[in-house]
Parts: sequence; C-alpha cells; structure tokens
Amino acid sequence: MGYPDEVLADNEQLLLYRHPHWKMLIAPAFAFVLAGALAGFGAGVAQARLEGNTRTAVLVAIAALWLLVLIFQCLLPLLYWRTSHFIVTDRRVLSRRGLITHTGIDIPLSRISNVQFRNGPIDRIFGTGTLIVGSASEDLLEFADIPQVEKVHALLYQEVESARERG
Repeated sequence: MGYPDEVLADNEQLLLYRHPHWKMLIAPAFAFVLAGALAGFGAGVAQARLEGNTRTAVLVAIAALWLLVLIFQCLLPLLYWRTSHFIVTDRRVLSRRGLITHTGIDIPLSRISNVQFRNGPIDRIFGTGTLIVGSASEDLLEFADIPQVEKVHALLYQEVESARERG
C-alpha cells in the first residue's frame, strides 16, 4: 500500500490524486542551467588568470556557491513538488505537503459550500490553475498549480452535489 492509499479511511474511494503541475519546476530548471553556466565560466576565468592558492580558493568558493544555489534553488523546489499532494476521495478533499514538517488539511465534502477555479493565460497554456474551495466555517482555501484544474473543478463539484444528495 503506497501513498495516498495509506491516508484513506476504510471503504473510502480515491477519485483523484495529483502533484502540483510541473510548471513550478521551470524556474528551478533555469536556475540549474544558469548556475552551471556561470560556475563553468567563473572556473574557466579562474583557471586562466589565477595561480596557486588563490586559484584553488576561488575554485572552491565557486563550487560552494554553485552547490548552495543547486540546493536552495533546484533541489528544495523539486522536493517540495514531490512531497505536495492533492487528493479527492468520495468523502473529502485532502492536501498534504512537506518533507520535514508535514502540513495537511482535510475538508469533508459535506462542509464544502462552493468550488471555484482561476487560471490566467499562462496557466491555460500549461493546462493548470488554482482551485478555490469554500467550506461552511472557514475562509476560502486556494490550491495552486492543480493540473487540469477545470476537470478537477467539475469532478469536485459533482462529488459535493452527490454528497449533498446522500444526506
């Protein structure tokens, strides 16, 4: 039994399971390429113009800076994407995220008062958007970068209506 099956209650049926859209990884990919190019350029200049201990120190500093950029601008966003989950079941909507500190929210379908979506021009190009869920007692909750947000919106609306009909 794997994730998300382990978070389901007995007799609860999984209807939808998504990670955020891959478009959130575009900036980290560009950061990776740019950091590699700049580190390579800096290392080439250091090799050509510096000598001895100075060259070694500059190369170590370039490598350390490249590694920091790689960790904070590339690896952490990738891990955030990988550990973010959006789940719809026949009873509730679940959102889970986090690698070290886990955060999550469960909204029973019976408490959902409205379902909306928003997607701008770039989101429409990528087929993604923000799903907005209103519950009876809380503020609107926004789930960003949901792939195929219009289909998810329609599915969730249909499930909310079915839950209301069941009582």
